[in-house]
Amino acid sequence: MKRHTTFVLIALFMFTACKPKPAAELNIDAPYKHWIIYNLDVKTFQDSNGDGEGDFQGLTSRLDYLRGLGINTIWLAPFQPSPLEDDGYDVTDYCKIDPKLGNDADFQQFLKAAKAKGLNVIMDLALNHSSIRHPWFRSRPDWYLWSKSKPADWDKGMGFPGVEKDSWHFDPEAKAYYFHRFYRFEPDLNYQNPKVAAEAEHILGYWLDKGLDGFRLDAVPFVIDDPRKNAEKPDFDFELLHRLTGFVIHHKPGAVLLGEANVEPNENEKYFTGHHDGLQMMFNFYANQYLFYGLATGDAGLFKKALLETKTKPGIAQWAWFLRNHDEIDLGRLSHHQFNQVTSKMGPDTNMQLYKRGIRRRLAPMLGNNPRRLRLAYALLYGLPGTPVIRQGEEIGMGDNLSLKERLSVRTPMQWDSTDYAGFTSGSPFRPLITSSPYDYKTVNVKKESDNEQSLLAFVKQIILQRQKFKEFDNGEWRIVDSKDEVLALLYSDKGKRAFVCYNFSDKPQEFKSPAGIVKLPPYGFKWQKM
Repeated sequence: MKRHTTFVLIALFMFTACKPKPAAELNIDAPYKHWIIYNLDVKTFQDSNGDGEGDFQGLTSRLDYLRGLGINTIWLAPFQPSPLEDDGYDVTDYCKIDPKLGNDADFQQFLKAAKAKGLNVIMDLALNHSSIRHPWFRSRPDWYLWSKSKPADWDKGMGFPGVEKDSWHFDPEAKAYYFHRFYRFEPDLNYQNPKVAAEAEHILGYWLDKGLDGFRLDAVPFVIDDPRKNAEKPDFDFELLHRLTGFVIHHKPGAVLLGEANVEPNENEKYFTGHHDGLQMMFNFYANQYLFYGLATGDAGLFKKALLETKTKPGIAQWAWFLRNHDEIDLGRLSHHQFNQVTSKMGPDTNMQLYKRGIRRRLAPMLGNNPRRLRLAYALLYGLPGTPVIRQGEEIGMGDNLSLKERLSVRTPMQWDSTDYAGFTSGSPFRPLITSSPYDYKTVNVKKESDNEQSLLAFVKQIILQRQKFKEFDNGEWRIVDSKDEVLALLYSDKGKRAFVCYNFSDKPQEFKSPAGIVKLPPYGFKWQKM
């Protein structure tokens, strides 16, 4: 009877695997599916001239470190001129480089050096809004969204609830209300005006011609929304999205668009590329929230469900996975009870929370600076079906500075060594370094961890190296293997090759039967295995 059951299961699996799939679901290999992305902010990465702020020359001097880490793609935070009221996302000139970070020659030298080391480079581009100090705001008012009278939903649809009190703000000079999804000093651009869309194409083309390999597009739904009828539930113009993405794809074939679009699973395909122009890659914000629920509670059940809910996508498209980025961890789709479960473990103080939906801490403090949990988290990041993304400083387990405003708590300068100013600058840093234990820069830094084979940095390098041997993660078919709620187990298959991975989210040992045999996992243990 046992042999018969095994045969039935194998036959069922083979039938499922061989059953033809719709063309949109067939996996199509593409270079970006093999990317391993490192996100950094030039101004907090490395200073070269002692003015206390990072620059492109400094970044260029650290490229060997990035290559040695094993990554193959750099994602640059905004580096255009900005008053830095929103840390660079409030742009005043889209086609220039902030002079504090360098000039065009510095930028070109950086790109040349990065390409020589086999590194792709993409840049963050915030096209949904500009700074209120951008000349357009006064000289081209029709490029923004206005209302002569106060809209009925003037206090609805804020992107930063608890910080901003309105979404339609009165401008005394214009004697009208302008729309801002985020901060009041970031008025939204009006893409219903064809001239704005044309300007966006010009900006995209300008940076592609400079040599970039693509973009991380900020807040994509708020580029294509029209909030004038309903700020909370706006209309979305997907033809505009396809116009912009189509421009990039045709202007520079091979250029990649990684979109920030925190949407429900049933909306994903509207944003992804498939039979029409769209985004090749998106962050899986939906599943990420349940990932953190699993890490907080030791129960992976909801994360497994979220993986299945977001599994269907066009075959040419790719999910990007992250643990921490430059923003808060968004938990807004969790229930009130689930949200409280996560925050009680990872951000119990109200000062650790933000926008009534998230946590503004780095990963190491969120996981209690527990080496086993940190290693589990990174093994998970690099073993999920898609493209892994890591933020600067996370690879060494940097902490946060909760005395800084909002999301700046996780945007402190890189900690290179234990010398004055952490090797980041020879002058006074423009933003405070972390000096409080146990995350002070003299304790947590690249130099110290490079000399320690048991450090988190050593582990991250090792897991990235292993990732490169498991190509099944990049583009393979996968299914969830039945296991306990505490365990996530995945079976990958690609071109006749199979790989099995499993992760114990709990602080207790787990044992279960798998396609790889009986698996025994220690607390927060994991296993990767070729089959």
